[in-house]
Amino acid sequence: MKFLLTFISLVFLCSNVAFAQYYPNHEWERKSAKELGLNSALLDSAVTIASEYENSVDKDLRIAIIEVFSGEPDFEILGKTKERGGTAGLIIKDGYIVVEWGDVERVDMTFSVAKSYLSTVAGLALDHKLIHDVNDKAQDYVWDGTFEGEHNQKITWDHLLTQSSDWSGQQFGLYDWADRPPGEGSIDDWRDRQLYEPGTHYKYNDVRVNVLAYSLLQVWRKPLPQVLKEEIMDPIGASTTWRWLGYPNSYVNVDGLQMQSVSGGGHFGGGIFINSLDHARFGLLFLRNGKWENQQLISKDWVKSVQKSSQPKPDYGYLWWNNSQGNWEGVSKEVYYAAGFGGNYIVIDEENDLLVVTRWIDNSKIDDVMRLLQKSFN
Repeated sequence: MKFLLTFISLVFLCSNVAFAQYYPNHEWERKSAKELGLNSALLDSAVTIASEYENSVDKDLRIAIIEVFSGEPDFEILGKTKERGGTAGLIIKDGYIVVEWGDVERVDMTFSVAKSYLSTVAGLALDHKLIHDVNDKAQDYVWDGTFEGEHNQKITWDHLLTQSSDWSGQQFGLYDWADRPPGEGSIDDWRDRQLYEPGTHYKYNDVRVNVLAYSLLQVWRKPLPQVLKEEIMDPIGASTTWRWLGYPNSYVNVDGLQMQSVSGGGHFGGGIFINSLDHARFGLLFLRNGKWENQQLISKDWVKSVQKSSQPKPDYGYLWWNNSQGNWEGVSKEVYYAAGFGGNYIVIDEENDLLVVTRWIDNSKIDDVMRLLQKSFN
């Protein structure tokens, strides 16, 4: 009997070791495609596409931003920008780096990938009971006039997180109606248009995302970069090189202290500046359902929530994109991802325990990369 119990204990121990998930320490362990059961030829093809098909946006991102957004009324770059590097990225399987390309330690702008980091800070606010429910009205938490008026007072956290609030107003000198206005009509048409009922119409709008960032600053009562650093980035072992910036005019008084309200993207400059390895650690946290080794840093419920389709736009959740509509043809519909201007992606494929980080890839090629990678498992 004693021998049998010892044998069972050994089997149980071995089983736990076999299924223990790997997390990187300061050094990130690497394994070959063969060790992880990947088809090397398909893997190499995916990396070739990701590394050789570079996005066409200008290396001087001031020029790139102006080229895209100069048609907006009174557009100007308010925050910091940085000249970008070349293509870079990593493919991570079972937590191990299988392959990397480019300068993965270079700090670059990441544009709207910052929105998925902002979403995480919102999730942390729910985990900490600073926000009780995503369907609560933002006005109940931010009562300084940001959500005044018959329309804005209806807006909930859910509306802000799904970019369906149609918040109307001006913040830090930026008007909501001037951000990506319709191609037709005049300024009067854009400014005086009829507003959509909150929650019924999706519109990608950085001014409204910045309103969310400002609102979360009011809830946390401390700078959001500090929240992200303490709650997420330090525990996952991120470097000290990343920055999250707002604009020179986005400092506000919080409890007598001047704090910068950060940007949820680089549309007007600012946002998150970060290297590919830190992106990968952040992505791995979500691939592991919010858990890092023995710590549940953000709730599994939140990780699941960000993937869910929103009513006004099924391929968009809480500031994360998803492939539920099959936009990436031939790629699993369970895949979800953070995406930013210029070909910046963090792609999460939980089914295959796969994580992909790309910088400055041609946007038309990211689905090719994912198709090849998913085929490499067969």
